[in-house]
Amino acid sequence: MRGDLPAAVPLLTRGKHRNPRKGACFMEFASYLAGEKWSDHPSCTHPLLAGLARLVNDHTTDENRQRLAPLIPSVIGLIGEDPRIEVKIALRCATTALPVVAAERQLALAVSVLAAEHVLGELEGRPAGLEPESDAALAQVPEAARWARGFRGGVHVSRRGFRRYAAPNTVQLAVRGIAQACVNDPDRLLRELLAAAIADCAALIRQPEQVAAEQPARITV
Repeated sequence: MRGDLPAAVPLLTRGKHRNPRKGACFMEFASYLAGEKWSDHPSCTHPLLAGLARLVNDHTTDENRQRLAPLIPSVIGLIGEDPRIEVKIALRCATTALPVVAAERQLALAVSVLAAEHVLGELEGRPAGLEPESDAALAQVPEAARWARGFRGGVHVSRRGFRRYAAPNTVQLAVRGIAQACVNDPDRLLRELLAAAIADCAALIRQPEQVAAEQPARITV
């Protein structure tokens, strides 16, 4: 069940908190709105999406963290067994971060894009190739893309291995890379990443009419 933000809310802060009086992280607030036991790992949200939300919460500056609050109700109820969920989240993170992160991170993220596309293609039964967003992201980092294609040629990534290990690692690498990137507003990019990942998950988990009604509004500042 989707919650609504109350008029008076705990202050969003970094890390875990014992109770709302000490503040709240993004997912602790979600557990509260969902009527669950206070936790930063509530059962109302897919574990990898919750992990992304915690990372975005912790790597957003104190000045801008409260701007994440409108997204909190949108993660409630986003839980499912579709094997594409982890892959979609990782691909969203990698394509968002790839053009802006430091060069050493670009290599790993370019590999993640190619691996995620391979796994997603197998899961969806579609021909080999890249989706437009992945192609566009790789085109912005041609040296990293060239290296990644050569590296991928000798490495086999299983569906299970990508979902269990590569996807969480990609999410962490992307969020940390964006937070440290030399861009004008990394906090905004992190918010947009989380909003886009929420929409991706909703498209897989919820019925089309629910997605239209509940998709997070475009973030503006």
